[in-house]
Amino acid sequence: MELKKLSISLVVVLVLVLVLQILSAVDFDPYRILGISRTSSQADIKKAYKKLAREWHPDKNKDPGAEDKFIQISKAYEILSNEEKRSNFDRYGDVGENQGYPQQQQHRQFHHFHESFYFDESFFHFPFNSERRDSSDEKYLLHFSHYVNEIVPDSFKKPYLIKITSDWCFSCIHIEPVWKEVVQELEVLGVGIGVVHAGYERRLAHHLGAHSTPSILGLINGKISFFHNAVIRENLRQFVESLLPGNLIEKITDKNYVRYLSNWKKENKPHVLLFDHMPVVPLLYKLTAFAYRDYLSFGYVYVGLRGTEELSRQYNINVYTPTMMIFKEHIDKPADVIQAREMKKQLIDDFLSQNKFLLAARLTSQKLFRELCPVKKSHRQRKYCVVLLTGEGDKFAKTYEAFVAFALANTKDTVRFVHIYNDRQRDFAHALLMDDEKYWGKSAVAIVERRNNVGRVVYKILEDAWKGSEEDNFMLLDLLAQLRTDPGLLSSDTVLPDLNDELAPVFFLRWLYSAIEYVSDCWDSVFHNNWREMMPLLSLIFSALFILFGTVIVQAFSDSSDERDSPLPQKEEPNENNEKNDTTFSKENRIPKKGFVEVTELTDVTYTSNLVRLRPGHMNVVLILSNPTKTSLLQKFALEVYTFTGSSCLHFSFLSLDKHREWLEYLLEFAQDAAPIPNQYDKHFLERDYTGYVLALNGHKKYFCLFKPHRSGDEGGTVGSCEDYDPLLHTGEARGKSSCSPGSKQVKNKLSKLSLWMERLLEGSLQRFYIPSWPALD
Repeated sequence: MELKKLSISLVVVLVLVLVLQILSAVDFDPYRILGISRTSSQADIKKAYKKLAREWHPDKNKDPGAEDKFIQISKAYEILSNEEKRSNFDRYGDVGENQGYPQQQQHRQFHHFHESFYFDESFFHFPFNSERRDSSDEKYLLHFSHYVNEIVPDSFKKPYLIKITSDWCFSCIHIEPVWKEVVQELEVLGVGIGVVHAGYERRLAHHLGAHSTPSILGLINGKISFFHNAVIRENLRQFVESLLPGNLIEKITDKNYVRYLSNWKKENKPHVLLFDHMPVVPLLYKLTAFAYRDYLSFGYVYVGLRGTEELSRQYNINVYTPTMMIFKEHIDKPADVIQAREMKKQLIDDFLSQNKFLLAARLTSQKLFRELCPVKKSHRQRKYCVVLLTGEGDKFAKTYEAFVAFALANTKDTVRFVHIYNDRQRDFAHALLMDDEKYWGKSAVAIVERRNNVGRVVYKILEDAWKGSEEDNFMLLDLLAQLRTDPGLLSSDTVLPDLNDELAPVFFLRWLYSAIEYVSDCWDSVFHNNWREMMPLLSLIFSALFILFGTVIVQAFSDSSDERDSPLPQKEEPNENNEKNDTTFSKENRIPKKGFVEVTELTDVTYTSNLVRLRPGHMNVVLILSNPTKTSLLQKFALEVYTFTGSSCLHFSFLSLDKHREWLEYLLEFAQDAAPIPNQYDKHFLERDYTGYVLALNGHKKYFCLFKPHRSGDEGGTVGSCEDYDPLLHTGEARGKSSCSPGSKQVKNKLSKLSLWMERLLEGSLQRFYIPSWPALD
């Protein structure tokens, strides 16, 4: 009986749990959570999400339920910002991937129960649901926009260790104890921690290249590196250290400490010395050096090493207590010191942030100028920059040392002291001094207040050149005191140009560094990152190599076959034999393959595209021929114009004189001086020979240039006279009887000077004959 009651009670409990799960699933309404209507736009959704995220972020809101509320807000935004998920929720009240099919809707409630039910560890001794199992990861959860907008920029200041996990991940359960221990240890040192749930943030997981869970990766300087070793504390710690650059901290001994500290002038940075009894540089110091690498140089002194005794004695170091010193312009005495048995990150950050700059730093870039001399935000937050405009060398050393001494004695939060070299920043110095003769070859001091980010400043320059005397110090001190009560004392204003980046490497070095970095990234990608991410790149490389070598092999076989098929070269025969064989297309006279020229016939079909609508700047070179002379003239034409085929603006065609004589003679009427047309009643009118003429036609500007065939004897004679006739023209039926005896010149010799004419055509020195419009080609 008791067993029966117990079974009934268990059934009732399970039913209640099921009902609660269903009600909680139905109760989740992303519109209600974000406080918007169902018709809200994406802009309204984003605006509501940002407002609620700022309000309920666990780091700002100390309410006990802030974390749960923030997770609900993130999930609601994830649903509504995705159009597909939003559409599924509007239709079916769920965002599961199997939505959109009515027959699957009936299983929706059981789907929620299946994913959200948690079996207590005390009952089954095994946690199934990772969200309930590891609540400590919730504050490290990342979503895509947060990763892109905040985590990636922050990775230039500190490395991140990111874990990819998911529900029902059995391997994730085994690494949880180690992960928690490592997170607690590294987070206090300054390592960023992130967790990506692959089930909720698939886009981010795919972006990171994580295709399996669990995965652990490191992020530094925006670059991702995957962890491939066993998940134990030592391996994860070494992985984080391997992400950091190797040249962050220099080992310092008695032999090199003077050189190290003396580099402050060259590097324009304060130098930090870390004294500790650890033989290996602690990870905390490496992370600190990475975070402040743009402002400070770091050196490490192992006090237990022989060769550091003199250094420890000179600065009175307690070898049993870690010590940190900052040196600025004076290397014999530190500017600031801290000692603590346990160096905490917060203590180090406060110490270094107060000593990031030299007493009188040199303005070497616009970025440094903006940090040292910020823009005035209000009349209560005025900050002034005292700028020493000086030169380099021993001549100006005394005035510079006096300026540094004045800066050391008058350091305040509202005043910053800087200096520039006039020769390196000419435009900046000219904007303040205006080439005043009394400052030529001397130093000057200006008090500057920035008004906006585009360079507008108000300033005042000391009347006399700066010599560093007591009188100069008194005048500068008095002027700074007056500015506290009368800011209008800065009466001059100007717009300062951007400073040159003096410490930037030259172009070749920048290119070299970029190339080395790219090769290093490729090496890491190939041998350390996921191969699945590299498959598209490898496929592209091998495809390109296959196409390249395939083309080379095919071309090699093609050239070899052409050489076998081509006949051996023969010696030239006398001129008489050539004259006999002109009418035949012999192998000796064929155009070589490499001298091939594409010549199209100008007909009524191609007339419009090849002439009338020819693009501006393009010309069509047209050869006039007849059926008997077609073969010989085309051979010679191809040989003469072959060297000009490299120009994409030239097109080559031929026109049949037998078909389009009237069109040709209409054009030649506009070139009567160059090629006079005989009267139609002349008995030789129909026998006029225009074979060998070449026209260069500009279809856009409606003009043409004319080439007349070469004649033996008098080259200045009239074109088309009876001496130009060739026996080749009369091998078939003659059109009419001619009273002139045919000449003995070859037909193809008519184009012997065509190449010279083509050169003049490209030079633009030929006579142009304009026509009102192009006639129709019948």
